[in-house]
Amino acid sequence: MSLLAALRSAGLEVRDDSTTRAAYSSDASLYRVPPTAVAFPRSAQELATAYAVARDAGVPLTARGAGTSVAGNAVGPGLVLDLSRHFNRVLEIDPDARTARVEPGVVQDQLQRAAAPHGLRFGPDPSTSTRCTIGGMIGNNACGSRSLGYGRTADNVLALRGFFGTGGEFAVTSGSADPVESAEATALRTLGADHLAHIRTQFGRFGRQVSGYSMEHLLPERGADVARFLVGSEGTLGVVTEATVRLVPDPKHRRMIALGFADIVAAGAASPAVLAHDPTACEGLDARLIDVVRSRRGPGAVPDLPRGGAWLFVEVSGDDAAEVDARAAAVAADSSLGAVDSRVVMSAAETAELWRIRADGAGLAGRSPAGEPAWPGWEDAAVPPDQLGAYLRDFDELVASHGLTSAPFGHFGDGCMHVRLDLPLQRPDAKQVLRSFMTDAAKLVGRYGGSLSGEHGDGRARSELLPHMYDARSLALFAEAKRICDPENLLSPGVLVDPAPIDADLRFPAPAVPVARRTRRSSRLALAWAADGGDFGQSVHRCTGVGKCRADNTGSGGVMCPSYLATKEEKNSTRGRARVLQEMINGSVVQADWRAPEVHEALDLCLSCKGCLSDCPTGVDMASMKSEVLHQAYAGRRRPISHYTLGRLPQWLRLTRRAPRISRLAMRFGDRFGFTKRLGGVDPRRSIPVIAPTSFAQWAASHDLVPYAPGVTDRPALLWVDTFTDEFTPEIGAAMVSVLRDAGYRPVLPPRTVCCGLTLISTGQLDAAKSTLQALVSTLAPAADDGVPIVGVEPSCTAVLRHDLLELLPDDPAARAVAGATVTLAELLSRTDGWRAPDLAGVRIIAQPHCHHHAVMNWSADEKLLLDAGAEVTRVGGCCGLAGNFGVEQGHYEVSVAVAETNLLPAVREAGPDDVILADGFSCRTQLQDLAGTSAIHLAQLLAHAGAARP
Repeated sequence: MSLLAALRSAGLEVRDDSTTRAAYSSDASLYRVPPTAVAFPRSAQELATAYAVARDAGVPLTARGAGTSVAGNAVGPGLVLDLSRHFNRVLEIDPDARTARVEPGVVQDQLQRAAAPHGLRFGPDPSTSTRCTIGGMIGNNACGSRSLGYGRTADNVLALRGFFGTGGEFAVTSGSADPVESAEATALRTLGADHLAHIRTQFGRFGRQVSGYSMEHLLPERGADVARFLVGSEGTLGVVTEATVRLVPDPKHRRMIALGFADIVAAGAASPAVLAHDPTACEGLDARLIDVVRSRRGPGAVPDLPRGGAWLFVEVSGDDAAEVDARAAAVAADSSLGAVDSRVVMSAAETAELWRIRADGAGLAGRSPAGEPAWPGWEDAAVPPDQLGAYLRDFDELVASHGLTSAPFGHFGDGCMHVRLDLPLQRPDAKQVLRSFMTDAAKLVGRYGGSLSGEHGDGRARSELLPHMYDARSLALFAEAKRICDPENLLSPGVLVDPAPIDADLRFPAPAVPVARRTRRSSRLALAWAADGGDFGQSVHRCTGVGKCRADNTGSGGVMCPSYLATKEEKNSTRGRARVLQEMINGSVVQADWRAPEVHEALDLCLSCKGCLSDCPTGVDMASMKSEVLHQAYAGRRRPISHYTLGRLPQWLRLTRRAPRISRLAMRFGDRFGFTKRLGGVDPRRSIPVIAPTSFAQWAASHDLVPYAPGVTDRPALLWVDTFTDEFTPEIGAAMVSVLRDAGYRPVLPPRTVCCGLTLISTGQLDAAKSTLQALVSTLAPAADDGVPIVGVEPSCTAVLRHDLLELLPDDPAARAVAGATVTLAELLSRTDGWRAPDLAGVRIIAQPHCHHHAVMNWSADEKLLLDAGAEVTRVGGCCGLAGNFGVEQGHYEVSVAVAETNLLPAVREAGPDDVILADGFSCRTQLQDLAGTSAIHLAQLLAHAGAARP
């Protein structure tokens, strides 16, 4: 019986299709190892059964949580076990004992939410806490920013259950011998007892010595602790099925102090002195990383920082607010630290934003200071903290000597530095460059008595380099521990013992033949991919796999990734889609063809929400990738019917004005009968919007709105009304006119009706979209050249002018002028001297920012306007789920509804009868009306109504 047949006969969910294999072919590392199959166990018994079947078949096994390993620990040949999908329950919280029992697939933040009602938390907090699993943290001995206060994962594990590579079960408890101990656990204790002197001198020398196996835990003075020894073994000795972990009280007050230093070396040198203030965190950031944030997100994305070329973010905490503030002031005033400037950050919002920048460091560092792709590999080396300054100086010199650049950051209080390097992986000599640098870097950290890994594990990235850190006797101890626990080398082969070469299985080792050349069409790409030098392959590999798209970031206003949040399927995450596209570029697991079924399966449930454009730390733009793929795949071929109906909706709507009565009757008839919707590729459960009796253009003709011409009026503002507003909701256009006039502007219109081609872009009809945008630019450019603001009404269409226009017409200076002149209503009003918002005191607003508004323009101007007007604003995160044509198309209805249920529909159900539901997006308002029977209004309507009520 085959492996898959045996697993399925045992009742396991298992897949071996190429889409799944492609999605799981990599993690957050440089490495790519497509599995034979992926299983999704639901219980300890299923997990053990899966391994037993694999062991009998001689098939290797790799346990995987969120796949956020930067060292290649979550990829492997044979069978991959995804423990995050089902095996993810918090089994028990014991507030009296301050412990939690969890399954390995529990996400760290999930555990924090379960412990929070008891005033407790799990101490270690990696930057990936929103998606990393406790099992993964145990595998790598993860630490995080607050390890100064709470220690490493090993310091917080009390008991483990699972099975060794032999198949034997273990149940080990920290600090005590178990009544019935497995033979493997006994052998490990004996191994420690036989090598006491060596282990005492070579292991546990400083807190972040994570590389290799933590042999020090087998010492008698440490309780010969097998449970803690297994922490950090990277899945090479056993698989955990249950963990009991320590919980600690969550302090009531925290305060951040930002210390500015001349450079990163000075910041590193100051870190040991900071420890005298007993901080819970001491994190370092280089100006090179902050510059990346500002260039990608704008200068306002970084709160005010003290002067300097590098910073330490120091946190002190406690239960007494006055005492915490006094300690913070003492840190800021400590001249012995050598800071050139300091600031105690009092604002909770600014503190959260600065910690978010630090948490996003790995993704932000995915672009080097030189603008090139930057990669993990030499990711988290650590040295004794008192050596950090000197090590950073020598490391910078080493990087420069290899012709590379970097932007260091990390846990400086622990001596641990993170970095991404612009290794030239597209060059033919990439392997030689990688090996040369990594070898020299390992020798450097060895000279400082450091560790190749400070918290992420060695994995495929560094295991081969362990001889530069450990002597032959230490390596022999590792091999003996592996022999005891996994003699057939079936668990995570290639890691730690008998390691794979560091330059094997690289994810992007050499230039790939452009996929477009393998189609019938020209290799010319439709989109510019300007940020990646016009290279679609580089853009696809922009995804480094940090996995933020798997996290629910909607609570803080994020959007990414709605279809993953709805389905919990890796292939439906931004990362999963990127991996499938990378495999298409490679042409191995997935055929190198724009029409590859795996590619279209992975992209099918992409809502083109653009959330990843802003929320992904590396700026992956999956919406544009989907457009490019659809464009290339259907060039010269018949398209899905929805591309002709929904994708060309603006053209159809213009035709309806020639016979409005007949058109309205036809649409009412079509809305009543499901088969007519199916003919157009529309889900029959969807309603068809009603065309307004009078379009905005018709309304404008009778309300003194004139086309723009130089000098036609004083203080003009060109109101660009999109097709949806014009045909379906002209009252919003009228409200825009009212608000602009109230602000002292004279609204004018384009000289002729123009469309942005949004529906063409979302369905990949990019040649037609370019022609449409060229007409739009020629129409709007005179106003832009004259400095007239172009005010958009519909957020998604406004975003086209601000973003997609530059991708489709990158060399057109008129396009750049139009993009630069385009503003939202809130942006324009916020910079208008003398304008005062109407009083909104007492008004409670439930606001659903449109995804494209959030991703391209940022909704902060709208939020500030409403708050300054006195309104109480609840911002709903996530996507509405309709997303233009997505939720209307057949096959998408269930996911569309599930996305709406993530945040929007619950928020609306909880709204009071007098609450205002604010949604500028036509899709958002349509979804609310369709699914909840709720009417929402546009910002212009809110302001116009409140303005009219002014005394």
